[in-house]
Amino acid sequence: MLQQDSNDDAEDVSLFDAEEETASRPKKSKIRHPVASFFHLFFRVSAIIVYLLCELLSSSFIACMVTIILLLSCDFWAVKNVTGRLMVGLRWWNHIDEDGKSHWVFESRKATSQESKSVSEAESRIFWLGLIACPVLWVIFAFSALFSFRVKWLAVVIMGVVLQGANLYGYIRCKVGSRKNLTSIATSYLGKQFLRQNTGDDQTS
Repeated sequence: MLQQDSNDDAEDVSLFDAEEETASRPKKSKIRHPVASFFHLFFRVSAIIVYLLCELLSSSFIACMVTIILLLSCDFWAVKNVTGRLMVGLRWWNHIDEDGKSHWVFESRKATSQESKSVSEAESRIFWLGLIACPVLWVIFAFSALFSFRVKWLAVVIMGVVLQGANLYGYIRCKVGSRKNLTSIATSYLGKQFLRQNTGDDQTS
C-alpha cells in the first residue's frame, strides 16, 4: 500500500521477492545474515576507532581524515542499501518524478507470519544498537572538538554526524512512517467532516 503527499512517500509493502522465498526456510541460527551484521558494525566502528587513535597511528592529518571519510561513506552506503533491507526489512531512498519534484520513499516489509520469522531478533538488536549508538558518539565527539578548540577535526566529525544521522532518521521514518500516515489521514478525515457539518448548519440557518 502506497501513500503519498507532495514531499514524502511512505510505503508499507511486501519487499524483496528473493527474501520472501527464504522466509519459508527453516531457521538455522539466530543471526541469519552474519556478513551483513558484520559490515553493519565494521565500517562505523572502524571510523570511530581511527578517529580516537589517529594521532597514535599516523602523524598525517590528511591521511586520517581521508580514511575516516572513506569508512563513513562505505558505512552510509552499506547501511542504507544492504543491511537495513536484510536485517530488519526496511529501506528508504529518494527519487525525482517527471515533474522534477523530489520524493522520499520509506518502505517496510509487511508483518506477515512468515516474514516475521525471517527477521532475527538478534539481528534486529544489532542493527538498532549500531544505528543509534554511533551517531550519539559522533555528536559527543562534535562537542568535544568544539570545546577543546580542535577546529580542524570539526569537518570530519560533522561528516560523521550527518551521514550516520541521515541513516538513523531514514530508518526511524521507515519504522514509524505508516503510523504517522494513518494519524494524518484520520486527522484530515475528521477535519473534512467538521467543515461539512459546519457548512451544512450555516446553509440550514
